[in-house]
Amino acid sequence: MHTAFPTPLAASGPEEKRRIRVASVPAGHVYVRHCAPATASDGVVRLADPRPNGAPSTSQHWWPPIMLDPAWVEANHEQFDIFHLHFGFDAQSPEALADLVAALRRHGKPLVYTVHDLRNPHQVDPTTHLAALDILIPAADRLITLTAGAATAIADRWSREAAVLPHPHVVEPPRLSTPRAHHEGFRVGVHAKSLRANMALLPVVRVLAESVARLPQPAELGVNLHREVTDPAGPAHAPDVVAELRNMDRRGLLTLRVHDYFDDDQLWEYLQSLDVSVLPYRFGTHSGWLEACYDLGTSVIAPDCGFYAEQHPCLTYGHTQRKGLNEASLEEALEAAYRPRPFWRATPAERATERAHIAGSHRALYDELVG
Repeated sequence: MHTAFPTPLAASGPEEKRRIRVASVPAGHVYVRHCAPATASDGVVRLADPRPNGAPSTSQHWWPPIMLDPAWVEANHEQFDIFHLHFGFDAQSPEALADLVAALRRHGKPLVYTVHDLRNPHQVDPTTHLAALDILIPAADRLITLTAGAATAIADRWSREAAVLPHPHVVEPPRLSTPRAHHEGFRVGVHAKSLRANMALLPVVRVLAESVARLPQPAELGVNLHREVTDPAGPAHAPDVVAELRNMDRRGLLTLRVHDYFDDDQLWEYLQSLDVSVLPYRFGTHSGWLEACYDLGTSVIAPDCGFYAEQHPCLTYGHTQRKGLNEASLEEALEAAYRPRPFWRATPAERATERAHIAGSHRALYDELVG
């Protein structure tokens, strides 16, 4: 199934391949890297992420983004033509973002903002993030978002039009075309990471444990946690959550795996070992995790909050911050994942075509702004 996306903005004439320098926040994230062509250069040069104070010289670390500091803009405005913000402004106050916008305006630098998150998945209270959006969305010269639903939400609240461009592939070739290994049984996975604020893990896991136990065997539920959740000195320590999960593990209702952050290869191997990955979110907007699953052929059960179901085919269940978890809908989604065994996977050709279109659309938008 092909993802729908718009025709690239018009760009013509001898100027279309001129070099355009973009201060991208960030530049090193996989999403941003895959907004560029896979092979030939399109003439868009994204400045490298400035290294945060204290980060080692060999680090790929881009947080906190130095480019968000108006002083960086003042010192480096001659080095870029366009400022393109994606994410990373969690710690910025609305006043700081207004100062950033003012610095860009002083130097005549267009602002492009890709609205990845209408709800910040790290913040339970939406007030702070909405205040940031109230600065950025009206100020941006051009807006991009990933789904039509998000574009409609932007139009409804801010009366701004956002171009809809899909999330590019996350997994790199040749892993995109690696066949899935055969395994016995039916494997359901929930990766709780470090218990992000938008996760309601235990209610989801309790329902899944009971539902998986009712399936014809062998069927299994695996729950993954980052080690910092179990560490009393860790910032994400959640002793009550860990105690209940360990108790369920001892009772044979699930397999709990505690580990450090996966690197890419470990993560892709983990996802391809699953038949279905369940996202235990109660609020959010879009998901790179869902994109990776689509790249690898792992079905997804996603909540009906946000616009996950608009990204790619998936199963959905009722789960929002306001209404809580609809247990029956999660049971039904798991049954649908087990019985028909839906299989949705991107082909390398699909992803290559999509990426070329995304890159072309970005290039054309940049041309329009600097032309």
